[in-house]
Amino acid sequence: MDDLPNQTTGDARPEPIDLGDEVWLIDTRMGGYTGITAGYLIRGEKPALVETGAATSAAEVVEVLSDLGVDANDLATIVVTHIHLDHAGGVGDLAAAFPRAEVVVHEAGARHLADPSRLMASAARVFGDVLDSLFGQLRPTDAQRIRVLEDGSEIDLGGGRALHSFDSPGHARHHVGLLDSLSGDLYTGDAAGVWTPETQDLRPATPPPEFDLDTALRSLVRMRERKAKRLLFSHFGPVNDVDQTLDRSVEELKLWVELVREARLDDLDLDHAVQRVRERTADRYAVRSLPDIEHKLEVLSSTKADVAGIWRWLDAQSELDSSES
Repeated sequence: MDDLPNQTTGDARPEPIDLGDEVWLIDTRMGGYTGITAGYLIRGEKPALVETGAATSAAEVVEVLSDLGVDANDLATIVVTHIHLDHAGGVGDLAAAFPRAEVVVHEAGARHLADPSRLMASAARVFGDVLDSLFGQLRPTDAQRIRVLEDGSEIDLGGGRALHSFDSPGHARHHVGLLDSLSGDLYTGDAAGVWTPETQDLRPATPPPEFDLDTALRSLVRMRERKAKRLLFSHFGPVNDVDQTLDRSVEELKLWVELVREARLDDLDLDHAVQRVRERTADRYAVRSLPDIEHKLEVLSSTKADVAGIWRWLDAQSELDSSES
């Protein structure tokens, strides 16, 4: 199931989508945009929510879970692939709404869920006045309810079913992948990029400050080694052709890095590097012909932010090369 309903902004709450094997896609509507951020309910013996979406979406997510038969005392686990606010901003609100749920996160992200002050201060510097409208405020979660994921950890879903976690840094150092032992679904977070279902475009997600090309490529190898049956993108939705899609992820990452590297060699500044990347990829992404959809994509994962992340990584590489020479 690679094709999802064409979704744009609007007031109507999208219905959850049954993906089979008791997996439901929930549109978490970051900033009111549909078809841009997804959470997934695994509705089994021990129901689990993968990704909460932003805090602004929390009330709707609670309503959708209730509609799917998961009430306040039913949810067993809330797990996030990483702590960026479009994935985990609703953790505090969802933890309050589901008091029996264990909150599961990479060990490097756990302290930020317990005390979000530094994370929110950093987000405020980056997003400024639009922080509240896009994401809202991440509420603290009681540290006693937070379970740290290590590489190879399992999340028990009941009935012999489990999510197997593995570290997948590169987009962020606190990023994990999750493989469902029953369905074969691999929850990609942002490690494989941003999938646009309306056009089947795939773009890299390389924002500062933690993007690292070599680490990201190794994580894609780890994804391939899982032999998943399907990829479930947090942005946005299911993709069945696993190997071809991961090949594209590698190709897009290498292309964007090479374009930014060339721009630097030509003595372009960051803004002109962004312009070059847009020009050189204009015919690559069908979404460029659909302004409304491209706009929401730029809100989620702007070309400027992704180029800036690559630029920062290239700066670090240059410093490393200089220190070794």
